[in-house]
Amino acid sequence: MMKSQINIMRQLQEMVLIRDEHFQTGDGSHLDALNDSIDKLKSRLSPQVATIYERLYKKSHIVLAARTKGACSVCGMQIPTAQDQQVRLGQHLVTCSSCGRILFADGDDTPKNIAEKPDRDEVRVGICRFSAQELMIPELSSSTRDGAIEELATAMEAHNFIDNADTLVSGAISRENILSTALGNGLAFPHVRGVEGGALTLALGVSKEGIDWEGEKVHMVFLSAIPVAVSAFYLRLLADLVNAFQKKDAQDAICSCKSQEELWKTLVKLTKHYVK
Repeated sequence: MMKSQINIMRQLQEMVLIRDEHFQTGDGSHLDALNDSIDKLKSRLSPQVATIYERLYKKSHIVLAARTKGACSVCGMQIPTAQDQQVRLGQHLVTCSSCGRILFADGDDTPKNIAEKPDRDEVRVGICRFSAQELMIPELSSSTRDGAIEELATAMEAHNFIDNADTLVSGAISRENILSTALGNGLAFPHVRGVEGGALTLALGVSKEGIDWEGEKVHMVFLSAIPVAVSAFYLRLLADLVNAFQKKDAQDAICSCKSQEELWKTLVKLTKHYVK
């Protein structure tokens, strides 16, 4: 019973964050449908669980946090052994003693961020904080939405940024099926939230011919693996990237790149005044 309630709240949290994204970067045309979906999910919560959810929601739209390596994935607080066992069993609601969020056990098939942490002396700024030259694809082979997502996820796994490309692909496609992340101007931002274990990771693929993305022609595909704790930051990053590439000159510069190295240098240059 409680496991099903936790699963409903996880779906609810994702829908709320999707609505937040649409509110910030969309045209508002899907807000009514998203609100209806959120209300339907809320109606499936028991009165007691709904009360707890609403109380936490007033503080933050991130109400739940995954248990990752015995700690809360949002605040990093270690979970006492007895509570950790309760979280894994999922028979009762367990909240983090530090941030108060409801804890849940992530499945073994959930993609994890496995990128090595940078050396303490290595200072990364701008887009370099969460991407790398290895994650650049100057010419995507695929001409489809799902194929482009798969190429980028495969690059993330091949270069040891995430551990499971297949589940990342599945999660990104599921997210797209709720609401397209094509935001106009030839840009699409597929992503998966809840990829814990490290920082946000972003890959870029370019299609010079363009990909039919739910009726929009997309030339630049940014795939992101997002820890839940940085969901608010991701909204800012999304807005920054949209601003950086709203002009055709910037898009043309990206689409003219012929090598991975050239694409990376161009991305860094064009985003340095936007992504901090």
